Amino acid sequence: MTDPLTARLAATVHAARTSRGLSAVALAEQSGVSRAMIGKIERGDVQPTAALLARLSAALGMTLSELIARAEGDERRLVRAAEQPVWVDPETGYRRRAVSPAAGRPLELVEVELPPGAEVPLAAGTYTFLHQQIWVLDGQLRFHEGTEVHELAAGDCLQLGPAADCVFVNPGPLPCRYLVALVKRAT
Repeated sequence: MTDPLTARLAATVHAARTSRGLSAVALAEQSGVSRAMIGKIERGDVQPTAALLARLSAALGMTLSELIARAEGDERRLVRAAEQPVWVDPETGYRRRAVSPAAGRPLELVEVELPPGAEVPLAAGTYTFLHQQIWVLDGQLRFHEGTEVHELAAGDCLQLGPAADCVFVNPGPLPCRYLVALVKRAT
């Protein structure tokens, strides 16, 4: 049985794809996600991972936050902490909370909790139209940005450079909690 968020994500991905006039094949080519997997996601047969959703959202010209916020159907200007949408990656346990109300505005704030030992890879295409900064709140974060590796501790803030394949890694024994601030670049 599909949970409600997975069902709404399925409908949101399908609606975003069709509103852009993209076939599943075209979205597969642009995102690097197989046509079969796109079909499973759009039918709600699988709960997609963070990496898959990031690749799809980038190919659809939106942020991951926008995609999740559209699935949540939330356009309020004030969202209380208890009401902020949380999404958990079924593969890594990566927990993502959309802090900003009405995602899709110029600035988005996203709080992430990365379990000990977890690794979340994201392709460069995920970041091509974004300016981002990562602020570590608790724990340790090893951030691979292309060939460069950044070791971050609580209080450290990193401004991301040009789009590159990246990997978020928690090398520590405790969860790592960090805030991602992102702004869409003018297209």
